[in-house]
Order: sequence, then structure tokens, then C-alpha cells
Amino acid sequence: MRSRWTLEGEGPVRIVRDRHGVPHIVAAREADVYRGLGHCHGVDRALQMLLMRILARGCGSEILDASEEMLAVDRFFRRLNFGGDAQQEAVKLEPADRVLAEAYCDGINRALERRIPWELRLLGYRPDPWTVADAVLLSRVVGYVLLAQSQGDMERLLVEMVQAGVPREHLEELFAGLLQDLDIDLLHRVRLGERLVPEAVRWNVALPHALGSNNWVVAPHKTASGHALLANDPHLEANRLPAIWYEAVVEYGERFCITATMPGLPGLLVGRTNDLAWGATYTFMDAIDSWVEDCREGCYRRLAEGQEQWEPFRARTEVIRRKGKPDAKVTFYENDHGVLDGDPFDPGLYLATRWSGASGAGAASLSASFGILHAPDVATGMQLLGQVETAWNFVLADRQGNIGYQMSGRMPVRREAWDGFLPLPGW
Repeated sequence: MRSRWTLEGEGPVRIVRDRHGVPHIVAAREADVYRGLGHCHGVDRALQMLLMRILARGCGSEILDASEEMLAVDRFFRRLNFGGDAQQEAVKLEPADRVLAEAYCDGINRALERRIPWELRLLGYRPDPWTVADAVLLSRVVGYVLLAQSQGDMERLLVEMVQAGVPREHLEELFAGLLQDLDIDLLHRVRLGERLVPEAVRWNVALPHALGSNNWVVAPHKTASGHALLANDPHLEANRLPAIWYEAVVEYGERFCITATMPGLPGLLVGRTNDLAWGATYTFMDAIDSWVEDCREGCYRRLAEGQEQWEPFRARTEVIRRKGKPDAKVTFYENDHGVLDGDPFDPGLYLATRWSGASGAGAASLSASFGILHAPDVATGMQLLGQVETAWNFVLADRQGNIGYQMSGRMPVRREAWDGFLPLPGW
């Protein structure tokens, strides 16, 4: 492991590891701070980053393994299509923020030019350069997998329980206050594709898995020191290798930040600066909705002013290349309610599902993460973190003794009296 080195950017970037192996990145220009962070991510976590990108693109069968299990993973990510508009989202960055994001990518790519992980070299894989669009892609994966995804799984689990014959009084115990509009007959008629709970698995399996984190902040008048006190325990597995988090210290002029980052993302995700400390846990916002679509001949039914209309789905065909095996061609059908779980040419009722962060998001989150380095107080930090497009609970404290809480995330705008938990008729 390199203990100290200098990277040339707009100026010199000095990188020194402390006795814990944490890199300290020192630069006179802000872009070089992020160039150094990207280089450290590329030096220490290239395999982690590249594997995440391969899977998020739905290319595991082409590059890693042609098993049926990997094909299922590729289908999962191709269905989500998180990278579909990632380049358009990257272009939305303000010029100053784009300079910082591109400097971060430059740091990663310099590390990859120096060394590609041997595990990937054995596979004959030569990665294409890391781009701002890749950071947008990973930001969506981080906000969805096992986080926002769990809410969608809970809603899908309800449908499966109805179809399995679980009595309504038991459902009311599990989902108290959420089932006023439950149409059991309608949900019985829905044709589900992939199931959360396979038919062979007993119902006492705990699905979906619960996750939890905690953070708190204490005002100065309640602390022995007379200063605000903040603590954060984000429960994203620290016991895996490599760990999800990557610690770093960045110094830019007189500004510093002791931070936990995620490889592949340029953001200073949690940490503290000269003036501000902030921590995050997941909000469990309900940002996923499903609708029941009545389908036939590739179309979905709509009722408008008493007239029945049939509108065509948008078809998106993906070709999944497989090592040593024939390509798999998969077609997904979409409308404004999301991606259909089924084939609309086979008449019936299917679910269409959409996550609020699946498209049109990412640029504002990156801009907020860049701005936090300069935030002088809690009020400014709250304003910035409130622009993050995925769902988090932020707690903040500043040098003046102010404390605050800020929730982030894109909450779907729903019709009156619908909370989004139950799938409603799409027509």
C-alpha cells in the first residue's frame, strides 16, 4: 500500500496515509481535492467500483459469469434502467460542479491507467473510463438497493399474501391503517411475474429484511462541554470486504473535511468540516408506487370521460450478452406508471411500478454534496442536504451550537386520500 505520493492536477495534490491507513488529501485548488479523492478510490477500491458498475449496467453475464443466477441479476438491473438517462442528468450539472465531478473521474481514471485489478485482468476485462454518468448511476443504486427497494418489496409482499389467502384480519394487524381501499378481488386477479417469496418457501421466512440506522444530535445546553454533540451509526455493513464506506480527510486551503465516502461517488457523504458536522440514516420514505394495469395486444386500458381507450406501451428491448452462451433478449414494457411486470400481449392484469429516483435525478444530489464543504452553519447545510434526491434523515450541528434535522428525497405527488401503499387501478 502506498503511504505517500503526489498527484499532478491543476497544482500538486499531496496524499499521505495516517497510521490507520486513512488518506489525507491536501491541495490548493478545490478541483484537485476531488481529483485526489477519486485517485484514492481508484487505488484502493477499483475492484469494488468496477464490479458495482458492471452489475448496475446489467453486464455481469457478459463480463463475469454466464450462470442463470447472474442472468437474473442482469435482468433485475436492466429492468430498473438506472443508467438510461444518466448522461442527460450529468449534463444538467452547473459548470462549476461539473469541473469538480470531472476532476474526481480524472483521478479514478489515472489510477485505472496505472493498474487494473488482477481479478478483472484474468477475465480479460479492460474497463472504459469512469464518467460523471457513472457517478449518477451509482448514486441511484446506492439509494435504491435494499433501501428504497425494501418499501417496494413490502408493497409486493402484500399482494403475494392476499393471493396466498392470508385472512384480512391478519393483514390488518401487519399493515394497520393502510388497507382502507384494499380490493382483495382485484389483487387476486393480478398476474405476478417474479415473486419475492417462491412457492416452495414457507411464509415464516422474514421477507423483506429489516434494516436500521441511528443518529442523534444534542444541543449545547444539554452537554457537559457546552458544545453541540452529534453521533451517527449508519448500518451499511462494515463487516464486509471491502467495506461500503471509505474514510478520508481532505484539506483545501483553510477548509478541511473528515469524511466517510463511497467509492465511485464524489460526494462527502457524512462527516465534519471547520464549521459543520452532519450524519445520515435512511428515511424509508415511500417513494415507490404500483398500479394495476389492464393489458391486451401490447396496450393498457384508460377511461376518460366515460370513454374506454387503449394506449400502447413503450417497448424497450435489451440484449444481455453471455460468456460462451447465446445472447438473451429481454423486452420491458413501460408507461407513465413505470415498468410492467408482465407481457401486455398476453391479456390480463399486471403491476406497473415506478421509483421516484429512477430517472431525472442525480445532478442536484451531486451539487449538494459539493456545496457541503463550504457550508458555514446548520441552516445552510439543511438547505443543501434538502436537495438530495434520495431519502435520508440528516442531523446537523455547527460551531455556533445550532442543531438541526433535515429530511431529503423525492416524494411522489399523489392524488388526495391515497398514500401509495396499495396498488390502484391504473385506468
